[in-house]
Amino acid sequence: MFPEVEPPDTNERQRLFVYNGGFLTQRRLRRILSLAGFDIRLGLPKPGDTVGVWGASPTAHRGIRVAEKHAAPILRVEDAFLRSLHPGRSGEAPLGLILDQSGVHFDPTIPSDLEQLLSTHPLDDTAILDRARGAMERLRELQLSKYSAFDPDIAPPDPGYVLVVDQTQGDAAVAASAGDTALFREMLVMAQEEHPGSRVIIKTHPETQSGHRAGHFADQDQTDRVTLLKDPISPWPLLEGAIGVYTLSSQLGFEAILAGHKPRVFGQPFYAGWGLTQDENPVPRRQRNLTRAQLFAATMILYPKWYDPYRDTLCELETVLDTLEAQTRSWRDDRKGWTASGMRVWKRRHLQQMFGSQRKLRFTSGPPQPADRPHMVWARHAEQTSQATRVEDGFLRSRGLGASLVPPLSLVTDDEGIYYDPTHPSRLENLIAARESLRPDQHLRAERLVARLIAEGLSKYNVGLTPPDLPLGHRILVPGQVEDDASILKGTSSTRTNRDLLVATRKANPEAVLIYKPHPDVEAGLRDGGIETDGLADVVVKNVDPASLLTQVQEVWTMTSLLGFEALLRGVKVTTLGAPFYAGWGLTTDLDIVPARRGAHPSVMGLVHAALIDYPRYLDPVTGLSCPVEVAVDRLASGQQSPVGLTNRLLSKLQGALATHSHLWR
Repeated sequence: MFPEVEPPDTNERQRLFVYNGGFLTQRRLRRILSLAGFDIRLGLPKPGDTVGVWGASPTAHRGIRVAEKHAAPILRVEDAFLRSLHPGRSGEAPLGLILDQSGVHFDPTIPSDLEQLLSTHPLDDTAILDRARGAMERLRELQLSKYSAFDPDIAPPDPGYVLVVDQTQGDAAVAASAGDTALFREMLVMAQEEHPGSRVIIKTHPETQSGHRAGHFADQDQTDRVTLLKDPISPWPLLEGAIGVYTLSSQLGFEAILAGHKPRVFGQPFYAGWGLTQDENPVPRRQRNLTRAQLFAATMILYPKWYDPYRDTLCELETVLDTLEAQTRSWRDDRKGWTASGMRVWKRRHLQQMFGSQRKLRFTSGPPQPADRPHMVWARHAEQTSQATRVEDGFLRSRGLGASLVPPLSLVTDDEGIYYDPTHPSRLENLIAARESLRPDQHLRAERLVARLIAEGLSKYNVGLTPPDLPLGHRILVPGQVEDDASILKGTSSTRTNRDLLVATRKANPEAVLIYKPHPDVEAGLRDGGIETDGLADVVVKNVDPASLLTQVQEVWTMTSLLGFEALLRGVKVTTLGAPFYAGWGLTTDLDIVPARRGAHPSVMGLVHAALIDYPRYLDPVTGLSCPVEVAVDRLASGQQSPVGLTNRLLSKLQGALATHSHLWR
């Protein structure tokens, strides 16, 4: 036995001597170890130093020999169970590591730190178990696994099959469970014998699919009952259709437990022996019965070191789920490449950054024929193009106006309609309806997001000054809009001008203090739409920060302005004279016609989850990666965003001079 590794003190870092080149060449690996308190060194350890080895890799023996000779403790390093989109052999950096002071989680000969957690930790903390249940649901909902680059278009086989899980030849986890080709074939035979008449699906390993390493099964193993599944399909629908799961030691066996199976296990992986598996070769010392939530809490929350690539820090599991949610959506949406039309030249560089990370966008005057890629179009031009995904600015956009050509941190894509057009269904409507009920973890995430937005005073554009002192009384904010905007043309039936909005508000509220705020594009001289209020408003506030203004009013009356949504976040009563996306759900007083299909009754947090978490895509201007909304909020709060180039600044000034002819440049 080796001496136990002392956990690094925050003030006294641990020297980690390594003898594997990967520790030196893999930047992310070095960084996670450094954040965990370990400084990589070459040479020979002295008393108090630690030797680092990579799991049970072919090079691990070097470090083990040095550790034995110098009586140094060993730190065994492995990828965490949620690693990345693609396998590490494809060159992608990990989002987490396992740093084990006792053994290797997949090797049953010595109890690992994970086994000791599963054996001795109370695992009875309600907060941790609630987190575990929420994270388990998110894995299923987001279709996440160790590698998550699944093709969402691949349908699973018809249900009713038995699933046999292959692993790669030479894998250390297979060797640790005394696995060989004969044992895999025995597993296949038993699957057929125990399920006579049922189809058998053999799921190949992602590294086999990628051509990196061979598996234990090949095409010649297929029969009239046995099929080899090589497609990059998500394990979750595959597990849902299975009537039985057979594995040696694959992580897919762990996921089978999370999916409700009791898999037949032929090796001795970390998840075997806790009452959740049928074990062919039990580990005698594992006698405890655990729930799925307890197994998950120890394995995914307490055991790994998770990494946040945006903030360059260690983090909780939930932050990794946020990261993978953003990055998998981006990959799944963009993997085939896009063609795009209706995109102004100034937008194209940013669109390329947002949607072209997998394959470069092709900009066209219309959809190509025949269509070899999905096609996107800027939403206002969508009527000229059928069968296209519509693109628009998101609701947390930037520090600066779109009309000033400031690049957005968020864009929305909608393959059904677009959020501001109530005459047709949109994907956002479906998302809002789906969030009529929220899990506790979803409610907490939305609640934290709203609290951060309010604390930072963030809105769509984040421009303007602190509002002046306002008259006493019942204050109603009336936000002006650009009257030729598509949200007015599509989303209102009778009240369609800023003056009519003021007239209607005054008529309904003769004693209230009406505060009129012109639209920022109009104030900046970039769009036409200024009006004379003729005494209809008690106060006209210009160049004012809307988030600050919302803290001083009791109501908002609007046609379709996003300020109505931002008011709901702050608990301000909202009356609509149009049909914006947030109207018709029971959260607003609606004086215009709203679609009857909006029959769900979500909470404000459900609306927030749909509109700010589910619907948009966000691009981190610092790392250039797709990111979750929380990172976009960080960047907006700190003022970090993509710069406006000189060309765009000059073009913005020209557009201001042509504000009354905006159709020429929009």
